[in-house]
Amino acid sequence: MRNTRTTLTRRAAVAAASATAALVLAACGSDGAGGGSGHGGGHSSASSSSTPSATSSSPAGADAASGTHNDQDVAFAQGMIPHHRQALEMAALAAGRASSAQVKDLAARVEEAQDPEIKTMTGWLRSWGQAPSEAGSMPGMDHSGQAGTSGAHDMPGMMDGKDMDRLEKASGAAFDTMFLTLMIEHHEGAVQMAAAQKEKGAYGPARAMADDIVTGQSAEIAEMRKLLGED
Repeated sequence: MRNTRTTLTRRAAVAAASATAALVLAACGSDGAGGGSGHGGGHSSASSSSTPSATSSSPAGADAASGTHNDQDVAFAQGMIPHHRQALEMAALAAGRASSAQVKDLAARVEEAQDPEIKTMTGWLRSWGQAPSEAGSMPGMDHSGQAGTSGAHDMPGMMDGKDMDRLEKASGAAFDTMFLTLMIEHHEGAVQMAAAQKEKGAYGPARAMADDIVTGQSAEIAEMRKLLGED
């Protein structure tokens, strides 16, 4: 994994960006509000869809059509649940710490989209006889930043405890910039995980959710880059 390199890069970017946060976000004005399509509209299809996103040309097409699942589907759900939970933890901080209305709106949309997806994936795992992550827990990571045994710390885009502590202590424009910078990397990790599910998964609804995640979170990445003045 690229954890060491990306973590150092991320921290340098956060430190540099925070110094000019107020100026950049003020210049953005209201341009970013609602700029990304999000993926809140996609999770309902993932939880109840009877039409898989896989096509007959896909290696997993036959399995998707039959409604069976494979190890990749299980790994996707077991990994994405704690990944989403951390995004929700980050988003929950915005209401009381963000100064930008655009950041608060984005955080609310993250919560609206990802909380139902957690519930859907938990249902899949239970129906498959697999153990979902415990509510409120994050396998492989505790809040001190120490990796555990199950490897969630290695999932792409996951913040470590130090990053989360810094975000919790930030406020105002500094929080806005840090939140956007860290959430971009978090979303990029989710897109990477979802792309692997689209390629290797067999379960139609899980592949459909992965497609929603790629589409929605890619749009939110573009929105966040615009708020940071990168586009």
